[in-house]
Amino acid sequence: MSEPTSSKDLKAAPGRAVVIYDGTCGLCQGSVGWVSRRARPDAFEFLPCQAPERHARYPAMAEATCMEAIQLVLPDGRVLGGADALPEILRRLRGWRWAAALFRLPGAGLVAPLAYRWIARNRYRISCAIGTSRA
Repeated sequence: MSEPTSSKDLKAAPGRAVVIYDGTCGLCQGSVGWVSRRARPDAFEFLPCQAPERHARYPAMAEATCMEAIQLVLPDGRVLGGADALPEILRRLRGWRWAAALFRLPGAGLVAPLAYRWIARNRYRISCAIGTSRA
């Protein structure tokens, strides 16, 4: 699970959520592309964890936090990490709001974080296996 971050330190542009992701991971880049193609206009801003702009805008966010899991900074400053960010991302996509409800099904609160952590820990191997590696 990601460490909590103070909302006073983090703000997104009005109405836009900021998706902070591992910019060196092919799977992560592919996921960001998939989300951006389906997102409502001005729903997201995408920022690689490694970008100098991320360090400047979100200095309180530890490097380890954004390398461990996707971070979603909401316009009000709240930060959702890993599996907790997924339903909110889905709610902001055209035609995918229904999928956010799947995270409220019985057992989803146990399964989603476990599945997310496994994928996050193995993302570079998965990237190579599916041919999205940057190497």
